[in-house]
Amino acid sequence: MLVSPPQPWSGSLEPFWWAMRGLKNDLWGFHFDFPIEVVPESGSRDSLHYFIFSDRLFFDAMELDDQGIPTQRSRHFGRTYNPAYVAWYGLASLEGWLRGKNSSGRQTFLNQVEWLRTRAVQRHDGSVVWPLTFDWQEGGCRFKAPWISAMSQGLPISALVRGYRISADPRLLELSRAATEVFKRNVEEGGVRTLEDGHAIYEEYPGFPLPRVLDGYLFSLLGLYDLCVQTHDPDVLQLFADGIGGLVRTLPFWDYRGRWSWYGSLEFLCPPHYHKLNGALLTALARIAGEPTLARYAQAWNPARLTVLERAGVFAVFLVTKNRARVRRFLRRR
Repeated sequence: MLVSPPQPWSGSLEPFWWAMRGLKNDLWGFHFDFPIEVVPESGSRDSLHYFIFSDRLFFDAMELDDQGIPTQRSRHFGRTYNPAYVAWYGLASLEGWLRGKNSSGRQTFLNQVEWLRTRAVQRHDGSVVWPLTFDWQEGGCRFKAPWISAMSQGLPISALVRGYRISADPRLLELSRAATEVFKRNVEEGGVRTLEDGHAIYEEYPGFPLPRVLDGYLFSLLGLYDLCVQTHDPDVLQLFADGIGGLVRTLPFWDYRGRWSWYGSLEFLCPPHYHKLNGALLTALARIAGEPTLARYAQAWNPARLTVLERAGVFAVFLVTKNRARVRRFLRRR
């Protein structure tokens, strides 16, 4: 599934290589579709399927280590492990095995589950987290390692729950339950929750000013749902219900003219793979939550319904806003 990414130029030319690569991707890599599928067999208590599947999503940022665990590569921090990517790689491998396209996918998945189990960190308050070990700038907010994320909690929970369905190892559910504790705490208290007019939002980037990235929020809700279905824990059900309520209330924040989604706090329109991801995750959540508002936004954001003029407008706004955001990021680093 993973392919070797192109190698950047070395030395003083490396920033120019990354800049040229970004511009090339914006101009020639913008397509109004991306291979992400909603998986209808997902969601039940005995299902090993995850809610969405893609054999390309996030893989261009991954490289496998000697043990078959994906590392994330970035020009900003080099190579490191990202728990969300480890979980995603495992879930995608498992789906490939379930479809008969990856004979080693089940074992690959279990290897990722074991990595997540052994790398879980228990905090003094009893919560379990998978910390991110690199510094990161998202919008106007600077994160210093280690930091946590709703996405790097939710995706591992989904992986551990499916690992439990295969192995019946109770430790995996214990870790998953403890991992939900950060959803009960506000960002100021070391959690991932913020409140918008009294409604809960689970932040992929829990810091201020809030970057408010949508896909990590959606992944975290799916993780809570997986654990709720598996354990029937009323506290987890309440966390899921609270998060769905917050999502319904705040979805207009990410909406661009009923056609496309914003990435984060309205800095730029989503690239097509993130936009397709938002729509697929919303479709999955609409089905399991029975919430028509989510289905309505997922349908509105379907690129197939855009006219030629609407596509041209989305592409133009994306180019302007994305490069404006690049300039802002450069100035922040300066």
